[in-house]
Amino acid sequence: MGGNFVAHSAKEHYRQIFERRTPGEIRTLAHIKRFLECFLGDAGFRSALSKNLDNPRTVAARYGIEVDPTEMLPLWHSNYLKFDRKPEGGSWPLAVAWREYIGEMVRHRDLLRDQGNMSVAAPRFHAWRERQMRRCEDVLGDCSKSITHPVIAFELSDGCTGGCWFCGLSAGRFKDYFEYSKGNADLWRGVIGAAREMFGSAASTGFCYCATDPMDNPDYDRFLFDYYQITGALPQTTTAMPLKNLALTKRVLELFERYRCVTNRFSVLSTEQLNQIHKTFSPEDLMGVELVLQGKDMPTSKAFAGRARNENSAVKNADAAPLSKSDHSTIACVSGFLVNMPRRRVQLMTPVPASRRWPLGYRILDERFFGTPDEFQDEVQSMIDKHMHESPPSNRPIRFRGDLQYEAKRHHFLLRSRHWEYQVPDNAASISVGDLIAGGHCTASELVARVVTDGASAIAVADRLDQLHMKGLLEDDLDERFAWRSSEGGT
Repeated sequence: MGGNFVAHSAKEHYRQIFERRTPGEIRTLAHIKRFLECFLGDAGFRSALSKNLDNPRTVAARYGIEVDPTEMLPLWHSNYLKFDRKPEGGSWPLAVAWREYIGEMVRHRDLLRDQGNMSVAAPRFHAWRERQMRRCEDVLGDCSKSITHPVIAFELSDGCTGGCWFCGLSAGRFKDYFEYSKGNADLWRGVIGAAREMFGSAASTGFCYCATDPMDNPDYDRFLFDYYQITGALPQTTTAMPLKNLALTKRVLELFERYRCVTNRFSVLSTEQLNQIHKTFSPEDLMGVELVLQGKDMPTSKAFAGRARNENSAVKNADAAPLSKSDHSTIACVSGFLVNMPRRRVQLMTPVPASRRWPLGYRILDERFFGTPDEFQDEVQSMIDKHMHESPPSNRPIRFRGDLQYEAKRHHFLLRSRHWEYQVPDNAASISVGDLIAGGHCTASELVARVVTDGASAIAVADRLDQLHMKGLLEDDLDERFAWRSSEGGT
């Protein structure tokens, strides 16, 4: 599927989620959403419901929620949860309507991942990103499904004023923001244009925050609008400070209403903040905003990365795995380039489970600095040339990924990750290719020289190495230069 078609289908799919519904249906969904936010984020609301199970509508009305909770019992009532997503659940029409909406949103998330297709615009980058996605499925398990692997992200500030205790990226202290001056605006538009030229429609996967909060930049919405004009997509906004600059937040929500490309997110840090947000914005205002309930007494689990990792002494100084397949060990999502505009810095990065080596849950493979759009494009191309190889580099050590367990068998070998097992034929040469890779003592060219006896076996061995490379089973984290940067306190 071509990149342009995928980008178009993702945006159109999202718009159709809203446009194919009547205003009344959208309003109903907005009030179901408000009910669930209160139920999950406000212990007082839950207590009131438990005391009024015979008439929960009175409790909902007290909170300005204009739907009947008895029509969506499988979404919240403990006695009815077993009917959620089951045929019997059809007796509760609001629950059915909500699950249909959520299913469409999940489908949109998957389309966003497909939107990063660069098979035509940047084939080597595309193949590298595909390898990172396969690796993440291995090492992250079920939570990898929520990672869309945008190819680029931007930071429009240096540091963050939020100081959230759970920050998975350990954002550093706020220093300054990237002002929308003429010179900065020209540089910004030039960099976005260069990304669009290099990556095609995949550039529309980008967003404009990372270890920063968008609301720390009072010009944030102007940068968003430029991004839309150049790429045709309005980036997602995630903020933990939606009430800090209310006028700015409203301008961002107005852009959503105008273009409707992707849902925004507010990180909610307490029940008090939840109530303030609900007081400030109507259910309809927040239909395009997911409230991520991050308070310590709220249900959203925290990734074992960054400051949340430091809070847990059991994992801070260890390479501990998450407690279950669905627990997150990173909040990073970019498999590509992170651009900090105040520093004029671009880094090549990809998600990994948080560890002593990479405590923030992402790996930095390289970083460069630029002063002009042309320099940005040159540095990005240089990193692509250096790190995104079609085959294993002939002069670099070749070894299996460090998380894989190797077991030699007769005529094949097994590679086991935490979530998957691979069986690989090993009969292309008289010497075991698997044993040599597992030993980790030779380069790709040295390995081929040791095992081949004729031209046919050379082709077979090279093809086997290429297959292992394409599946993301070979280690590419061989550079120590950037590991320490991950523990400095963000990017």
